[in-house]
Amino acid sequence: MLRLRQICLVASQLEKPVDDLKEIFGLETCHHDPAVGKYGLTNALLPVGTDFLEVVAPSREGTAAGRYLDRRNGDGGYMVILQCNDAEARAARMAAIGVRIANRLDYGTYIGLQLHPKDTGGAILETSVDPRSHEPDGPWHPAGDDWRKAVRTDVTTKMTAAELQSIDPQALGQRWSEVLNLELNEDDVGNPVLRLENAVLRFVTAEDNRGEGLAGLDLLVVDRDYIFKMATARGCKVDGETVYACGIRFRVL
Repeated sequence: MLRLRQICLVASQLEKPVDDLKEIFGLETCHHDPAVGKYGLTNALLPVGTDFLEVVAPSREGTAAGRYLDRRNGDGGYMVILQCNDAEARAARMAAIGVRIANRLDYGTYIGLQLHPKDTGGAILETSVDPRSHEPDGPWHPAGDDWRKAVRTDVTTKMTAAELQSIDPQALGQRWSEVLNLELNEDDVGNPVLRLENAVLRFVTAEDNRGEGLAGLDLLVVDRDYIFKMATARGCKVDGETVYACGIRFRVL
């Protein structure tokens, strides 16, 4: 099993991006995870259906997230977090293919493997398991115990794709294919894609002078007109079916 469970965005400060996501996409905060404090971060998690958008922001100088903000010239995508049911087997496989585990998370109810971005490219990639349940609406340690109470689906219902950009999207897609042990395919317009249980990872050419990174999300929504109206009111750019917020492209479908 591999499913898109959580996308992490990074911002220079927390309040404005989180408020943008809540107001534009009709979402609500379910949890602030105190565990990220040891990395010099604050955060907020917002359910999107049974999955999650997270925003992290540095709370002090000298953090990895702060350096990432500098490197990519501002707010943007940071991590792709996939739910699996075989974290230990994947850890063994990473050693076999020469991919370093930059950070291992083990809370008893959650094991997460954050892979070294220099070995994967694109973004920080994490494969994680919460052994209490593998169901889509099951427990998910980073989101707290009461995340279901914050689910709002009258505007936005789910995340259907994450978009990673690169000067060589084919090579990046092939690397993630090897790391995740998934077959690399193409979408209808020829972009390399990896198909997860509930979503797609899409690899596209970087055209915004921000370099390689997590650059977009596809959202399945109920009310596009509301989203476009609220994005404009919040001062966020709208271009066709795309809303620009927190440094990434949200394609609303």
